[in-house]
Amino acid sequence: MKDDITIESLKEIALFSSLTSDELHQVREKIVFKRFKKNEIILHEENTNEYMYMILKGEAKVVNTTDKGKEILITMHQSGDFFGELSLIDGKTAPATVIATKDSVTTIISKKDFYSLLFSQSQVLENLLQLLCSRIRESLKKIQILNFNNAAQRIKMLFLMLSETYGEKTEKGTILKIRLIHQDIADMIGLTRETVTRILDKWQRGGEIEILQNRFILLRPEFETITF
Repeated sequence: MKDDITIESLKEIALFSSLTSDELHQVREKIVFKRFKKNEIILHEENTNEYMYMILKGEAKVVNTTDKGKEILITMHQSGDFFGELSLIDGKTAPATVIATKDSVTTIISKKDFYSLLFSQSQVLENLLQLLCSRIRESLKKIQILNFNNAAQRIKMLFLMLSETYGEKTEKGTILKIRLIHQDIADMIGLTRETVTRILDKWQRGGEIEILQNRFILLRPEFETITF
């Protein structure tokens, strides 16, 4: 199935974005191509230390399931993202499951081949270190958000953080190109769904945001001026 994996599609993956065509051909020989249907589990918790996954096309959510069976959203992954690298490095499983939220095309790489790439291609290692640093900074921002007592301030800070990764600047404002239902937002910042709904409805009425038909959120220029 490697014939379905183009060099151009591999270059869209952040980990390989700066590699040459020859280097990407070497990567292509070490990966396996897989498709997943919407709502299909991509990665079970008990298997998180066996493979690293990369999304060529589609999106997925990372969830933690409570003892009562409730799914708590941890983060979202879209085309170009990768996950599972930490477990390959330290050998420990991650307390989370990855589920496709739309039909997705992925590639996977084994722990052995992952290390082979790190040792043979210094640029992959450098990219990995940069991306891990970025994820650490994002985690620190989430901790900071949880320290805010004001619910509206938590949501605003989350949207601003998401806009750094998923934001698209337009004449009308910044579009968050990530699909999140109210419960997802609530789970990410420790609020109730009802609180999130109330605040978003208020912002929509005030013209600070707009929920688009594809569930993307438009942050209008007025959104930046919201005070608490």
